Amino acid sequence: MPSSIPDDLRQRWPTPRAPREVVFVGAGGIVNDAHLPAYRALDLPIAGVFDEDPGRAQATCETNALPSAFESLAEACALEDVIFDIAVPPGAVFDVIDQLPDRAACLIQKPLGLGLEDATRIRDRANEKNLVAAVNLQLRFSPAMLALHDLVERGLLGRLVDCEVQVHCKTPWQLWPFLQELEHVEVAMHSIHYIDCIRSFLGDPAGVWARTVRHPDVEQLHSSKTSAILEYGDELRCSLSTNHHHAHGQRHEVSNLRLEGTDGAAVVQLGVNLDYPKGRPDSLEIALKGSEWTSVELQGSWFPDAFRGPMANLQRFVAGDDERLWTSIDDAWNTMAVVEACYESSARGMTPIPAARSTEGDAS
Repeated sequence: MPSSIPDDLRQRWPTPRAPREVVFVGAGGIVNDAHLPAYRALDLPIAGVFDEDPGRAQATCETNALPSAFESLAEACALEDVIFDIAVPPGAVFDVIDQLPDRAACLIQKPLGLGLEDATRIRDRANEKNLVAAVNLQLRFSPAMLALHDLVERGLLGRLVDCEVQVHCKTPWQLWPFLQELEHVEVAMHSIHYIDCIRSFLGDPAGVWARTVRHPDVEQLHSSKTSAILEYGDELRCSLSTNHHHAHGQRHEVSNLRLEGTDGAAVVQLGVNLDYPKGRPDSLEIALKGSEWTSVELQGSWFPDAFRGPMANLQRFVAGDDERLWTSIDDAWNTMAVVEACYESSARGMTPIPAARSTEGDAS
């Protein structure tokens, strides 16, 4: 008997009931292109923005009709009962949270620092200051992923046995010049989203095999292509493959997450990677046992709609409406641990293949 796909799959995080004002620390492209459109959709109040480049802060305020461009971080941190949205490069995160008032609430842009050692330092300092801290690992909050989570939680895919992420596209790395200064690039800045999303479905892996490499088009970057296998036991296969240099047209571009279980399968297309930053729509297709593939009508895409989720969850957690902070700094540290393991695996290198033995002189 074919199973039917529910028509009420969850696609939105509940909106905050009594939202606090948001203070932006950082006024870069991600704030203007994703955070602000998402927060406008939630009707969140914005107190203002601080950026080390005063001109950039002022331009963001003028473009988005924000009330204040703060002259210093100290001025921004003087506000009470606000949510700090920290959108700075990973190397600057510790210095920002170190200056936040004790017991403040904040949302930190991914990744959580420059590596696991830095992430540990940031986490420990946040806990010392009793900060209510979440990390903006937003892919798991996209309409498609929320719907897929709902499907999994209802048990409609059965026991999960296969998970695969494939991204083969052309990424305009030149949009982020600060990446040239980083030792860790592709996994820490991009594939971290998929690793975090995989963890949200499957839990923490026991280990990882990975290789992340350069491409001659962007030799100044530490890495821009990755292959990884995450260890989940003898029945569950999990792999990730990213190539950000597919410059041969749309026909064979791919950007998806595939999740299969004993009773069904689902494929999510992540459209933002295809023709970034304009992107294409996300899609979700599901095939349950005995049924044909069916498309689910989505209420938006990863960019910018997923950016509603982490902030809405944080606002509701602070207000006491959500019991769990889903991308808490402690949970994000676990994602960073997998990222670090990928780099360690890549550095250790391959397992050499034994040389063929000569058969010369063997008796026939």
